[in-house]
Amino acid sequence: MSTDAQQDSEEFHDWQRWHEGRIVAVAAPHGPLSLTGTHWLADHPEGLIPAVPGLWREDGDEVVLVATPEDGLTVDAEPLDGEVRLGADRGPIDASRVAQGERRLVVLSREGLWAVRDFDPQSPARQAFRTVDATPYDPKWSLDGTFRPYGSDRTVRVENADGRERGLGLSGEIAFTVDGAEHTLQVAVEPDGSLWAVFADTTSGNSSYRFRFLRPPAPDGDGRVRVDFNRALLPPCAFADHFICPFPPPGNTLTVPVPAGERNRIDG
Repeated sequence: MSTDAQQDSEEFHDWQRWHEGRIVAVAAPHGPLSLTGTHWLADHPEGLIPAVPGLWREDGDEVVLVATPEDGLTVDAEPLDGEVRLGADRGPIDASRVAQGERRLVVLSREGLWAVRDFDPQSPARQAFRTVDATPYDPKWSLDGTFRPYGSDRTVRVENADGRERGLGLSGEIAFTVDGAEHTLQVAVEPDGSLWAVFADTTSGNSSYRFRFLRPPAPDGDGRVRVDFNRALLPPCAFADHFICPFPPPGNTLTVPVPAGERNRIDG
């Protein structure tokens, strides 16, 4: 529970700025609330995706898109009339190569399968969104942790939010203490050295969403890392059903409640 003194601390104000920034990012025109569909091309062998203009087909390590002026598509901000070959979009959603007005059609590749994601700023979810419910900052949940890298990266198969099973890469674990007992979470290491965990706890599915993400910073040279559950994140699938977020891997469901961080989306 936050006290008045805690709410005057620099840590609280840092967290408050982070929380406000998260709300802005979630509600952005091409934020997660705008995702209206993830369309796997293997499910549309004739190339016709419902409500998505153009003809789309896989061709090896590329996607081929064919469109006419009537489709109203642009590629690299130029009207498309004919055929273009596309790879997976890697950058921000609003910088995707294919657009139709404000809509962004993002090419996605997962384990050799191709999909097109449709981000529409006019989505009903974005129009209904009010805020992200989050627990106020509590210094109890900003913990000292230790990163323990594995000797080599591992991949485990986990169910994803769309009901399919996919590989989840793991590079080590973080250890931390809650009320005198040690707990661990398996983590991936991001390209910038920061860490990423998918976890659940005894609040999951009750007072918080069914699972959450945690993104600790890069450990120092001795493996020390700040494990701040005040910044536990709702996964993208908490904002749109069309994301394919991985569920927590075995061992990443904590046996204690974590009443900190983001809890749920609130609509108005």
